[in-house]
Amino acid sequence: MSDNLKAILWALLATGLFSVVAAMAKVAVDEYHVLQILFFRQIIVFASSLPSIVRSFPESLKTRHPGIHALRLIGAFVALSCGIWAVAVLPLTTAITLAFAQVFFVALLALQFLGEPVGRHRIAAVVAGFVGVVIVMRPGVEGFSYLHALIPVAGALGAAVAVISVRKLSQTESTATLLVYQAVFVGVLAGVPLFWLWVTPDFDGLVLLLCMGGLATVAQWVGVKALRLGEASIVGNIEYVKLIYAAILGYFVFSEVPDIYTIAGATVIVGSSAYIFHRETLRSR
Repeated sequence: MSDNLKAILWALLATGLFSVVAAMAKVAVDEYHVLQILFFRQIIVFASSLPSIVRSFPESLKTRHPGIHALRLIGAFVALSCGIWAVAVLPLTTAITLAFAQVFFVALLALQFLGEPVGRHRIAAVVAGFVGVVIVMRPGVEGFSYLHALIPVAGALGAAVAVISVRKLSQTESTATLLVYQAVFVGVLAGVPLFWLWVTPDFDGLVLLLCMGGLATVAQWVGVKALRLGEASIVGNIEYVKLIYAAILGYFVFSEVPDIYTIAGATVIVGSSAYIFHRETLRSR
């Protein structure tokens, strides 16, 4: 398989794990503040990367691109906090669907800052995916009519900035280095306000928060693996599959029943991702 094809498979796994984390966050925000959830998540990320950091300390923390790290950390904080906030105020499927704006931001930023070729086939797949999103959401529905809809869009822009930065950094720096920088600095940004926002979790809440952190950590490692192998515009297109995961989780966890528009839009979205997969298969041959 080509590197891009391998990246697609890793991205599918990462997308599924992140969807499960989003569903868990929707449960957790009933009891805990967005920043407290994010803080626990970053603690687990830091703990997972610590052994790799210690083995080659201090070289493991050295970087030749501090500016790109700073840009990535800002994007990651906006993406993570807005992602949790969005599922708190919007239905799961709506929040994830609006977050698909990340795909367009990634394609544009990859062309501008990474010089990646974005040919007519990839553009067609991105446009098809957008059409699928419009079919699901239907212009004029409540999801587009109030300011809460801007939350996942802002998170999508932050995520796109983080994706482009990771794609650049992953060529020269280890996954552990990338994760430990994010864990420390995003954790600090989330942790300082907890002096006023902290809610002591009970046993069930603690298990939920730790499990969220664990799954998010695995998803981040897998996501970095995908970006290390493949081009950012291709990996970003796989984000559309989140809608399928969201529909399944929404039905079984939150009793959200997809309507005919969701099914039709999901078909178009899956088709756009399958087309990219097919194109990469032909190229590898």
